[in-house]
Parts: sequence; C-alpha cells; structure tokens
Amino acid sequence: MTLGSKITWDDTVLPFQLDASDMRGRVVRLDSALDGILKQHNYPPQVEALVAEMALLTALIGQTIKLRWKLSLQVQSKGPVRMIATDYYAPQTEGEPARIRAYASYDAERLTDAAPFDQVGEGYFAVMVDQGEGSKPYQGIAALDGPSLSACAGAYFAQSEQLPTVFTLSFGKSSSPGVAEHWRAGGVMLQHMPKASPFVASDSEGNGSTLQPEDLLEGEAEENWNRVNTLLSTVDELELIGPSITPSQLLLRLFHEEQPRVYDAQAVHFGCTCSEDRVRQSLSIYSAKDIATMTTEDGRVTADCQFCSAHYDLDPATVGFEAETASGE
Repeated sequence: MTLGSKITWDDTVLPFQLDASDMRGRVVRLDSALDGILKQHNYPPQVEALVAEMALLTALIGQTIKLRWKLSLQVQSKGPVRMIATDYYAPQTEGEPARIRAYASYDAERLTDAAPFDQVGEGYFAVMVDQGEGSKPYQGIAALDGPSLSACAGAYFAQSEQLPTVFTLSFGKSSSPGVAEHWRAGGVMLQHMPKASPFVASDSEGNGSTLQPEDLLEGEAEENWNRVNTLLSTVDELELIGPSITPSQLLLRLFHEEQPRVYDAQAVHFGCTCSEDRVRQSLSIYSAKDIATMTTEDGRVTADCQFCSAHYDLDPATVGFEAETASGE
C-alpha cells in the first residue's frame, strides 16, 4: 500500500473508552481532509503547522459533543498570526461524514523562524457551540498560555468544563517516489470523567494561575490519570500518522491493560458551507448607498470565502435590502 493511496481509517475519528481507568478518548486521522483545508491557501510553514494543529483539535473536540449544528474553535492573538478559525459541522443524518474547514489570518512581515506557537502572542483560545435555531449559542475561552495550542485546549477543558483533558498530535508532509507530496496527520485525545469535586472550585479560586488537568484530580483518579498519560507519552509520531497501524491497533499498543473499548468511527471530510445565497443574505442588511461603496470599478460586488477561497461576483442591483432586480443573472 503506497502512502498516496486512500486508507480505510484516513479522515476518521474513532471514539474509545478505557474501562479500567474511567477515561474516554478519541483517535483522529486527518489526511485528505487536511490536504483539502491547506491547499486552499499558500500558508508559510509556521502558519500551516498551526492550522493543522487546530484542525486536529477541532475534529477531536467536535466528535465528543452531540451537535445538531456546529462547533467552532478560534484563536485571537496580538502576535504575527492574528487569528485561526475552524468549524466542525456534525452529520445531518446518520452515516454521513462530518465536515471541517479552517483558515488563518496573519501578518507575513512579522513572522519569524521561531517555533509555530511563538507566532501566536497574547490572546485567547475560544470554543463556540451552535446547536441551531431555538438553541442559545455557547462560548468559553482560555488564555493562550502555551506551550502549544493543544495545551491551551486542555486548559480550556480544565477551567471551563472541569474535565481533565490532554491531546497528543502529530502532522507533516509525506512523499514517496511517484506519489505527490501530501499531508498525514493524527492524534489522540484523553479525557478523565471525574465525579463532582467540590474541592476544585475552592482550590482554584484567586491564585491567578491557569488551571491544569492534573489540578482537578486526587487519589485513585489522579493515579489513573498519571498512569494513562505515561502510557500515552510512549507513542511514536509515526504511530499517530503512519499508514500501517490502524487506530484500534494503536489503542491496543498503548493501553491494552486499560481494557480499551472502541465505538463506531466517524468519517470527517473537508467541506465549506459558503454559497451565493449566503453571500446575498449577508449583504441583505445594506442599503443601496452602502452597496455602492462596495462596488468595484467594473461595476460588480465581489466576495471571497476565507475558508475555501471561492469567489463570488454579483450585480450590485441584485443585492441589499433595496435591490432593484431579482438575483437571477
């Protein structure tokens, strides 16, 4: 099997449970999906790495939440990489793939040769859940304290959800003779499911520090957490992304004594929800005067999707709440 061929477990998220340690998790493989995300843009390597990491986090976190609509992750910072935004759209019907998209906004002149996370400055990591019409959107944030976006995601779960959570991710470009260069990416998410712990709130108040996953555990739960994390730390990067080891085999290699139990895998594809109708809807709040200021010298209103780079070219007379003609062109 060549590295360039489609493998059964590519672009999937596999849920699992470790019965012996009261922990749950996910194994993710994003390959063609990550290729689809990154080929839309010509990002510098540092930005590519950050977008790849965020896409893996989004797939892992999105699959844990029973969504009717979507999960969004966002990084906002004062560093060279100003923003990274991702969306995970849950399947509308059983058996369909989830869809994921991502993009980054950055100042190329401020990028350095330092590590990817060093391109992110002071700011926040946000999690937003939109379960559709009739549901109130949820948003939670954590500081960008580092040393990685994965660590920031773990800190978010510790602070906002009081769920000890850790991520181990790997990604990179793969090439072989006769096969085009392509992305391979994978990772594991572990999450302890603790009982209500009254000591957590009192111990974490007022100390001014970022709450970490280990701060939420004590006794047997802490022992389980430390043991399973020690096992996870033995994983090789190639085991996370390599084409020869299935997610189930990876779990047995790492956690065979923890009695891993797997559930149905969820397929994940790159997919964007932009459309001409959505562009028109976004412009429907503007008057004819406003639309005139958006009109190009060629007499058109144009818009580009930041996620998939789709280009929309519209007649200004057909957009806005004072549109003079129907939208059919």
